[in-house]
Amino acid sequence: MMLEFLSGETRLFPIIGDPISYAESPQSLTRSLAAAGHNGACVPMQVPDGELDVVMAALARIPNVDGVLVTMPHKRSAFRYCATTSERTKLLGVVSVMRRNSDGTWHGDMLDGLAFVKAQKDAGARPEGARVLLVGAGGAGSAIAIAMLQEGVRELIIHDQDDTRSSELVELLAGLGDGRVSVGGPDPTDCDMVCNATPMGMSADDPLPIDTDALAPSMFVGDVIAGHGMTPLVKAARDLGCPTAGGSQMVAAVQDLMVAFMLGSG
Repeated sequence: MMLEFLSGETRLFPIIGDPISYAESPQSLTRSLAAAGHNGACVPMQVPDGELDVVMAALARIPNVDGVLVTMPHKRSAFRYCATTSERTKLLGVVSVMRRNSDGTWHGDMLDGLAFVKAQKDAGARPEGARVLLVGAGGAGSAIAIAMLQEGVRELIIHDQDDTRSSELVELLAGLGDGRVSVGGPDPTDCDMVCNATPMGMSADDPLPIDTDALAPSMFVGDVIAGHGMTPLVKAARDLGCPTAGGSQMVAAVQDLMVAFMLGSG
């Protein structure tokens, strides 16, 4: 049992978000830290939107908090608490993980894109040369866009319910995308991969993020949502014979990345 490892020497790695009840990282990261020989625990903290200032001020003053995992809705607002960041985080202005610098300040990075792409590839997807529809231009979607471009996708179509956010992401990626990125609708016709980076699917009455009638068995469908079982999007895709990877596979894929980051080796 993981409780056997808890002691006064345990280092803490809270995950902050709202809602937080569906987070899978408390168990998975705690196990991964133990496997790496580190006495650490990931604890869930429900932090409503608007309460981040007081929470981060408190965490900064707790010496045995070595790192923080950041989830919705705080990935963009948590960026301003980081004294140092990775280059991709600096470009996007969002973070998914934070660790202590030697002077007590925070260093931030965004691992969502790397984890998402790894989960897709582990399940058989081939991003290189693919035509990809990405739904969602928020923090996770932005990171996935960068990772997909770095994997060598042929074309990346970005759709968001907020047209301004889609356009801003396309503009942000102009230098990296080299003409491969465009704004489009939620129609996956002629795409090789379809990626959902929105919260659609967390509630039973959510609409589907794409037009699933246009899916074909040759398309690979990925979803970022974890902790809710098989999402309606993944179910619809599987019913049509599409290969898929869901949020739980993304959580599994990110474990080694998170441990390396939190322990300062990545």
